[in-house]
Amino acid sequence: MNTISTEKREDWTEVIRPQSSLFDFQLKAVWRYRDLLLLLVRRDFVATYKQTILGPIWFFLQPVLVAITFAVIFGGIAGISTDGLPSLLFYIGGLTMWNYFAECLNKTSTVFRDNANIFGKVYFPRLVMPFSIVASNLVKLGIQLLLFLGIWVYYWLFTDAGVSPNFSILLVPVLILIMAGLGLGSGMIISAMTTKYRDLIFLLTFGVQLMMYTTTVIYPLSTIEGSKRMLILANPMTSIIEAFRYAFTGRGILSWEGLAYSTAFALVLMLVGILVFNKVEKSFMDTV
Repeated sequence: MNTISTEKREDWTEVIRPQSSLFDFQLKAVWRYRDLLLLLVRRDFVATYKQTILGPIWFFLQPVLVAITFAVIFGGIAGISTDGLPSLLFYIGGLTMWNYFAECLNKTSTVFRDNANIFGKVYFPRLVMPFSIVASNLVKLGIQLLLFLGIWVYYWLFTDAGVSPNFSILLVPVLILIMAGLGLGSGMIISAMTTKYRDLIFLLTFGVQLMMYTTTVIYPLSTIEGSKRMLILANPMTSIIEAFRYAFTGRGILSWEGLAYSTAFALVLMLVGILVFNKVEKSFMDTV
């Protein structure tokens, strides 16, 4: 008798299943929720600096202090070349670009963990969250670019440092877009893994710091030869940093092949990242 009643209870008249497929990127839905994206950008900015003494001034202080530290340790003590550029300008340029990529990667990688309460209560396209992180970091990038431009104008107009801008300055928005793709794509892949393995966050924080040393933030590409050069060029951020320096100073290497590689790398990461993110976001509440 119990068996019969159980079968009747399981004879459902309607079964509700998810309608979206794995390859549904939901980009139209993200666009419909663009107002929410803007609110999240504002929330991230206000929440980060609401109870700080210096507020957004930290955006200026952090790269300046790090650049001075690099100039003293790597330029002064270790004697590492800066390709004939003033140390402060060389390091600020590399740090400005690297910081944006690192922030996008680090914050996107914890998007499920940090927003579990919101995800469990309200429906909206989950991709809005990682996109808002990339957009909010653009504010910080813009402020740090102003700092870099101020230092660059000083060395360009008031010193004989040999700084000479060129036409490739027009590529800067493209470089930022590629960095956003690299940070967003890799961050979404890692965020999917951290729903089950939270200790990956600690490994990521350490790994991102180490990854910086496989780019040309601290040393110019012109000083690297042989197999080590190939290793440095394998990092897609290397060509971006080199192109950025070349655009404003005339030093560094503008490699179209390198930028094509970085672009392809970013596109693949974005595609894989969105696919993995869309798959995990349907069931992550069971494990997060």
